[in-house]
Amino acid sequence: MDLGDLITPDGIIPSLKAKSKKQALQELSIRAGELTGLESTAIFETLLQRERLGSTGVGHGIAIPHGKLADLDRIFSLFARLEQPIDFDAIDDAPVDLVFLLLAPEGAGADHLKALARISRLMREPAAIEKLRASRDRAALYAVLTEPLASHAA
Repeated sequence: MDLGDLITPDGIIPSLKAKSKKQALQELSIRAGELTGLESTAIFETLLQRERLGSTGVGHGIAIPHGKLADLDRIFSLFARLEQPIDFDAIDDAPVDLVFLLLAPEGAGADHLKALARISRLMREPAAIEKLRASRDRAALYAVLTEPLASHAA
């Protein structure tokens, strides 16, 4: 599964203004609602429920909030670069500046896990993370997100 299958250039927010985790999730939910046609409040509530189970702040300034929605017909993703890092209750307590939102239909099962794994692999690539932090426009961010992973990556 390639990230190009999950994200479109419209799904990239090069400079998201948010002062808190909750505000970031709200802004991402609004954008996801616009792009999927789903209610942003339903998306937001799904993300909050998932966060209550444990933070999706995976460390090194990265968060991967995710959830499943009954009315979604395909796996959907957004990526946001935050203007200022925010506290996300991450496992390493580091503030988050890169957020990858992943939404899946309730019956997505293995495909949802494959998508999460694909995002996680990219987020473990130091060169890719550096490029994401250095890129300032949508086209550059999209190029980094959709380039093939290094062939030697595990």
